[in-house]
Amino acid sequence: MTATLEPPDILSPEFARDPYSAYRLLRDEFPLVWHEAMQTYVISRYDDVQRAFKDPVFTSENYAWQLEPVHGRTILQMEGREHSTHRALVAPAFRGKALQEHFGPTIRRNSRDLVDAFRADGHVDLVDAYATRFPINVIVDMLGLPRTDHDRFHGWYTSIMGFLGNLAGDEAVAAEGLRTKAEFEDYMIPRIRERRENPGDDLLSTLCAAEIDGESMTDEEVKAFCSLLLTAGGETTDKAITSLMADLVAHPEQLEAVRQDRSLIPAAFAETLRWSPPVHMIMRQPAEDVELSGGIVQAGRTVTCLIGAANRDERRFDRPDTFDVLRADLDGSRAFSAAADHLAFCLGRHFCVGALLSLFEIEVGMNDLLDAMTDIRFAGGEPPTETGVFTRAPGRLLLEFTPS
Repeated sequence: MTATLEPPDILSPEFARDPYSAYRLLRDEFPLVWHEAMQTYVISRYDDVQRAFKDPVFTSENYAWQLEPVHGRTILQMEGREHSTHRALVAPAFRGKALQEHFGPTIRRNSRDLVDAFRADGHVDLVDAYATRFPINVIVDMLGLPRTDHDRFHGWYTSIMGFLGNLAGDEAVAAEGLRTKAEFEDYMIPRIRERRENPGDDLLSTLCAAEIDGESMTDEEVKAFCSLLLTAGGETTDKAITSLMADLVAHPEQLEAVRQDRSLIPAAFAETLRWSPPVHMIMRQPAEDVELSGGIVQAGRTVTCLIGAANRDERRFDRPDTFDVLRADLDGSRAFSAAADHLAFCLGRHFCVGALLSLFEIEVGMNDLLDAMTDIRFAGGEPPTETGVFTRAPGRLLLEFTPS
């Protein structure tokens, strides 16, 4: 008697241990599957996920229940003119040249300070000592807020990410996220009002002063964007640094190639975004019935787009389960734009506004780390274990190295 093949459960312990095997089964046998517990369709093929990110029929109305309770209403929920106006208000601060000139010294100082704390030790947990601290500290400093509040923001970041990744609906985690929202609002709103009265040259002042056709952001909208920046900007860079270093150490010949030619850092980052992306799933909600591989999704139903599966789809990428910083089918010139081949930053109108900030942080960070450490190897000799479902990376990255 032949057993009936069942779709993998994305909330199961087996999936959390090894999502990549489950992704292959989903792509091949269950490209469209209904997940009853989460009340969502799950899609996994590259073409379907790409369409969900680019086709205007797929809205982001799901963020009203997914993000708004902890962030407030953000740019991610907006569509049409409202979205284009708000994106135009915030985007100039994150463009390449202006970003590097204005905030480059802040980014470099934060990276250097963290690396200096362990460069002579010969060993480090890169997650705790660097990756999870660096982007949050940068965001606090870019906003022009006290450096003494770095740890406070790190705590808020951890709490909000717990809320967003709470796919199983743990009530204690949800309550902690809502408490954090209130604390963050109590902290930010008076500072936003103060910057309107006494603007400086920091990002918070820029957001408060930004205006297009007489429209500017309200105090609540500025606060919501700062909350979103804390998590979206922090989580992607945090986990990207961790995964990029782990991927390179696991492939010593590629690590050496990047060490010798630092211009390969963006290509290595792009390949990590494809091979082991920080964010593995993002949701969308179609405004009308849509046909995808495997069937029809009804209007108003939530669709969970499995980025981690789509980025390893053999229908799109050659040798998708191989990490290759010189991959020919991943265009480095587009890897940090809305035309990227990988799907880690979404695509289209909701492409990540902070992609170039993330790239600049990665370039600064990896250069500092490679300058400080030679003969980098995993402590104990074994690669670290990835953890997480919504976002994913090694929870610890214990490295041994020879100080430069």
